[in-house]
Amino acid sequence: MGRSSNTGVKCDTVSDASVEAHGDDDQGRCIPPPSDSLPFSEGEKVLAYHKSSIYEAKGWSKNWDEWVCLDRLMKHTEENVQKQQLLNKKHGMDRNTKTVVRGKKLRNGSINKESVHLEKIVNIHIPRTLKKQLIDDCEYITHLGKLVKIPRSPNVDDILNKYLDYRLKKDGEIADSVGEVLKGLRCYFDKALPAMLLYKSEREQYQEAISDHVSPSTVYGAEHLLRLFVKLPELLFYANIEGETLTELKQKLLDFLKFLQKNRSAFFLSAYHVPEDFETKAKEEQVV
Repeated sequence: MGRSSNTGVKCDTVSDASVEAHGDDDQGRCIPPPSDSLPFSEGEKVLAYHKSSIYEAKGWSKNWDEWVCLDRLMKHTEENVQKQQLLNKKHGMDRNTKTVVRGKKLRNGSINKESVHLEKIVNIHIPRTLKKQLIDDCEYITHLGKLVKIPRSPNVDDILNKYLDYRLKKDGEIADSVGEVLKGLRCYFDKALPAMLLYKSEREQYQEAISDHVSPSTVYGAEHLLRLFVKLPELLFYANIEGETLTELKQKLLDFLKFLQKNRSAFFLSAYHVPEDFETKAKEEQVV
């Protein structure tokens, strides 16, 4: 992928392959669970699944900090440590590796390393109230069996257009770079949603709502758009944006998050929808 000449990430920098390659799993589980419902105590040593391997849940770098749902955590017991060692050995993983290394062996036996350093991952700060929104989102869907009722209003396209209007009133004009950033967000969202922004329980709803000629950004809203910002650091790495351009892009993304935060009550749902089949199953269980 070539470097972008401005802060806008163009659609041709986002491939389906790159999106699918960076989901933690097929459910896009990157959202934090509510702390008061965890069967763990604060500071307890735990293990966590990441893709097909198990790691000790400790920080390597703040750029790689990640919220994980309850179903990816396990107690740090002798049995689970053995499971970790066997699984990681199977996948040829080194638990202590901090750098992903690619390259070919040279004639002198050394390795030509093309390293992806953790520090190069873009760090996007999500405001505290929006982190709380992510926690609630995870709780509603994974623990309470609820869904976001779609189509949403405002949808993602509406929110992006409202932000353009907001910037126009604030600045008196809309910079080309702002427009490019929003086009990039829409493109990322449409490609990333089915690959990495849905929980398993949301997939049937997606299949029913989205056809070949319908864009997710016209159906889904702020709840799913916010999930994209958790995945953006990994996706933007492959856009190969550096220096002042990257700094400017991060600032524009932060400004947009502040706009979401400011309009949280208007953009986000206060209550989620209970699917009819979920209610039917619950009644059947009560009868039995």
